[in-house]
Amino acid sequence: MPPHKWTDESRDASCYYEDAAASRLRRPSSSSNEDGTLERSDDEADDEREAFCSGDRPLIRSSAGEATDGCGVKTRHIFGLMGFLGFAVVYAMRVNLSVAIVAMVNQTAIPHSNSSVIDADTCPEPEPGRNGTTPTPQREGEFVWDEATQGLVLGSFFYGYVLTQVPGGRMAELYGGKKIYGYGVLITALFTMLTPLAAHWDLPLLVLVRILEGMGEGVTYPAMHAMLAQWIPPLERNKFAAVVYAGSNIGTVISMPLAGWLCSLDFLGGWPSAFYIFGLLGILWFGCWMYLVYDKPADHPRISMAEREYIEKSLHVRRLINEDPDDEEEEGQEDRDRVEAVRVEDPIPWRSLLTSVPMWAILLTQCGQGWAFYTQLTELPTYMSNILHFDIQSNALLNAVPYLTAWFVGIACSTLADWMLARRYISLLNSYKLWNTVASVVPSLGLIGIIYVGCDWVWVTFMLAGVGSFGGAVYAGNQMNHIALSPKYAGTMYGITNSAANICGFLAPYVIGLIINHRETLTQWHVVFWMAAGLNIAGNFIYLIFASADEQSWSKARPTTPPQRA
Repeated sequence: MPPHKWTDESRDASCYYEDAAASRLRRPSSSSNEDGTLERSDDEADDEREAFCSGDRPLIRSSAGEATDGCGVKTRHIFGLMGFLGFAVVYAMRVNLSVAIVAMVNQTAIPHSNSSVIDADTCPEPEPGRNGTTPTPQREGEFVWDEATQGLVLGSFFYGYVLTQVPGGRMAELYGGKKIYGYGVLITALFTMLTPLAAHWDLPLLVLVRILEGMGEGVTYPAMHAMLAQWIPPLERNKFAAVVYAGSNIGTVISMPLAGWLCSLDFLGGWPSAFYIFGLLGILWFGCWMYLVYDKPADHPRISMAEREYIEKSLHVRRLINEDPDDEEEEGQEDRDRVEAVRVEDPIPWRSLLTSVPMWAILLTQCGQGWAFYTQLTELPTYMSNILHFDIQSNALLNAVPYLTAWFVGIACSTLADWMLARRYISLLNSYKLWNTVASVVPSLGLIGIIYVGCDWVWVTFMLAGVGSFGGAVYAGNQMNHIALSPKYAGTMYGITNSAANICGFLAPYVIGLIINHRETLTQWHVVFWMAAGLNIAGNFIYLIFASADEQSWSKARPTTPPQRA
């Protein structure tokens, strides 16, 4: 390839980012080569660059060396697959209690004060075979927990979850995300398996176990965000993050109907089997993760040099390579393993970070989205059971459908977002705002729609699985905004915003329990849905005003001097 030939990875930096770092990807020109063939001049190379940048080719495509290396399965793809499976496992362990609690609680033993409410404010009991139900009787649970107590049990997970968000992100930046993410899943799995024992022993012990389980899972998202900043080229991040984080949707899709089915069996006592099986899957996943995944490309012993070079150039990291082949065995390997990167050991500029208006815009929209999400995740099974009168298996199956559709929509929206950015149809900032609006406003309209369709379970399902599926667009919205604001502190920033958002994980069940308060009526639940929709739309409005896609001044690292060889 001629020295001035513009490759796809150099176009990533030079065409899209247009900064000084991109110029390092070009080789110096000369008047002729060894064969006497004239090289193209700088002006000709610039003309080619302009034509190449304005073309229809995608911005991210493997280089020629990478494309011909191996069978096509890249190391970063394996990392993405394991991250996807990790989120599937942790979400399966997170949401199984939302389904199992329907089987755990003795609903007939809980007093309900609906006597003063007219019949029109409640849904009638369905005829056998309607609402997707069968006339099979449902066994009553063994625990007498009212709505407030159920809200405490469901929300206790998030007390621990928010505590480890910021420490998890920072530890991943300092020590690498592999161990932080892996051990977070392992701890979650171990305490998941202890949940049935704690529930039978004592309610406070159950709350404590759920808090500890949440502490384990709390590090996973910030750690993955830090790893994405090390592994994934910038213009692959929307689509890649959509696939990896969509593991949470798939874990929910699989675990909800599976947990409902296990709760209806006598195997291992019924509902306890859901905790044992999902916990065991988490332990098995941990072993695979520790063997297959590494913190960054430079640490991976099995990555091809072509893929490593492609990733590092795309991330504007200069590899230091020994130019003398005779010294390769002695010194070359050490030099190849050194990269000139940002120094994550620098102290965090806490004042600048915590007063960053764009970060607060992300935080507030995530809080609105989090409230709506956890209203659906933790409370919708109860609504389906107590208001629409679904049995536990049908309840779990229908509650899983919205997460499946959100997975498909999330990948589709992220792919479209990357395509629009590649064609220059939209700026990065406007892309964030567009897809965040789709992810906030459209699902909120679905929640409002539930209010107006009343007891029609078909329309309720459509509002959740059809309209609500556009919540998956969030991966092309604010989820990648942290890396744009500060690649260096992306894990810490995500820990801060995600911690605030997941406070809604225990606030939402608790507040909803206070609103319902033994009054299982449509009117009370309408208040719940209006609140969730209003907070979601309000958070997006703030994001539209104050969001930014520019790297912040306090994030930019000072240049470092690479170590000199003796």
